[in-house]
Amino acid sequence: MTIRAVSELEFAIITDVWKASVRDTHDFLSEVDLRELRSQILNDWLPAVNVMVFTNKDDEILGFSGSADEKLEMLFVAPSSRGYGVGKSLLNHAISEKSIRLVDVNEQNGQAVAFYQHFGFEVFDRSPVDGQGKPYPLLHMRLNPSNP
Repeated sequence: MTIRAVSELEFAIITDVWKASVRDTHDFLSEVDLRELRSQILNDWLPAVNVMVFTNKDDEILGFSGSADEKLEMLFVAPSSRGYGVGKSLLNHAISEKSIRLVDVNEQNGQAVAFYQHFGFEVFDRSPVDGQGKPYPLLHMRLNPSNP
């Protein structure tokens, strides 16, 4: 199991992991939303962030994170790898190696909200719409200073 930087040649694979993960955890998104977001992820967002992947011994990508400055912009885990420490490892790496202190989470994704709270993130603000102006509220969270 390794966390490593990604190659742009792997963006399509990462986008497949993203799609499977979102289908598993974001039941509030429509298929139209998924198609629109997938194109943005692949062409706009992945190239704009520092992407790290979690791979197994066969170098298969099981999850990934993307960060910019002190903000975790994305963290997604393949559904078959959830519950095995992939997300925890990626988050811990982002905090310790990338100095991540902020994350935005869809309010309707209760599992993600609980995940970040478990690791010491607290809600400090809320937006009624997501970054695309859609009616999917975002919770703005920051790492409690008493945590690592």
